[in-house]
Amino acid sequence: MLPERYLAEIAHHLRALEPLARQPESVLSSSVPACPGWTLDALFGHLGSIERWAAAVVRAGKYLEEQAPPTGNAAAWFLEGAPDFLATMNSLDPAASCWNFGPPPRTAGFWLRRQAHEHAIHLVDAHQGSGVPDPDFAEDFVLDGVDEALAMFAPRQIRLQRMTDPGRAVTFHVPDGSAWTIGTGDVAASVTAAPLEMYLGLWGRSSLSDTAVLDGDTDLALRVIRGPLTP
Repeated sequence: MLPERYLAEIAHHLRALEPLARQPESVLSSSVPACPGWTLDALFGHLGSIERWAAAVVRAGKYLEEQAPPTGNAAAWFLEGAPDFLATMNSLDPAASCWNFGPPPRTAGFWLRRQAHEHAIHLVDAHQGSGVPDPDFAEDFVLDGVDEALAMFAPRQIRLQRMTDPGRAVTFHVPDGSAWTIGTGDVAASVTAAPLEMYLGLWGRSSLSDTAVLDGDTDLALRVIRGPLTP
């Protein structure tokens, strides 16, 4: 996807998050189902921290430590920092050299993709924590998120030993014909799901073990699904 599209998605997600961050304390104290121990206010604190960190890294071009969010009134802190974050994303040069945790080449454009999906997934969290239906996403954006999860994050999770190398290959399929393989060797299992189910499932926002079609060695497929494939 082009940088302009990622920027449009980030701006859209921020607009959708704003009214959710302005909800009364009685709602902001609600739990976030996919993030045990987090309230909605804590979720917005996480987003505010990530935004400040990503913007600072883009401006410096090098690794920096992430700032901890406040222990209270974090939603207001998120709202306060969002305009500066968006301005930094809008002004970056995607081709500029910049530290990131993805594969080479390490350029600032990485952060556009990463923050578009960071905000999309946490928009789902904010909806679920607020007790409202999940947001809608365009299919091409969802497929891009599936690619980020399976082509970038999953190999990183294995490399960092956050998940066990499956030893054999498991393929992930969506109906448009796109496919990704985790592991090496002959394909021993496959996981097939609609794009949105795959996207949310890879991030633990829905259950792929319930919604996907598993073929071959289903025990292996379930182990890989449980990964965790993403941080």
